[in-house]
Amino acid sequence: MNGLEKINARIRQESQTQAEAILAEAQQKCEAIKERWEAEARQVYEARLSAGRKAIRAEADSADRIARLESKKELLRLKQDMVSASFDKARDAISALPAEQYRAFLVRLAANAAAGGETVILNEKDRAAHGAQVVDAANAALQKAGKPAGLTLAGTAGDFAGGLILRRGSIETNCTTELLVELCRGDMAAKLAGVLFD
Repeated sequence: MNGLEKINARIRQESQTQAEAILAEAQQKCEAIKERWEAEARQVYEARLSAGRKAIRAEADSADRIARLESKKELLRLKQDMVSASFDKARDAISALPAEQYRAFLVRLAANAAAGGETVILNEKDRAAHGAQVVDAANAALQKAGKPAGLTLAGTAGDFAGGLILRRGSIETNCTTELLVELCRGDMAAKLAGVLFD
């Protein structure tokens, strides 16, 4: 091999070595870049996965809270309906008392609420069954208590379930079973709910 060939061989050898070194360095840089991007991609993936899990948990918790709230509202509505039904039954039970007990109830209402001289208004059924007796017994009770009597039976019936209304001129005293039960509702609703649901 002559000198020129040796120089060419050495240049090729050095170029080959440099090219391999540059290639190795480029491969290392590529690996480093790849590892960095893979690590960053893993972080982004984990962050998004974690955020997705949190969002799903939050949505599930929210749905659970809403379902529990709706359940409580429905239970409260049912309890209120049961309490209302109980008061409706109480009103109906008053009207369904045996005739003598119901008449005595009407007499007590009239005698306790009357100031004297009022007209007693009863519903159609009570007016026919008890009208004159209620007015007579209430007047007697008022006289016995030393109060002014003079109650009279109205010529027309009222439109209510039971009880009575006392009218004196334009002033009415409402003693209907509907109103009496409604007045008791405020005081007794919580107690009744306690009995029904505790």
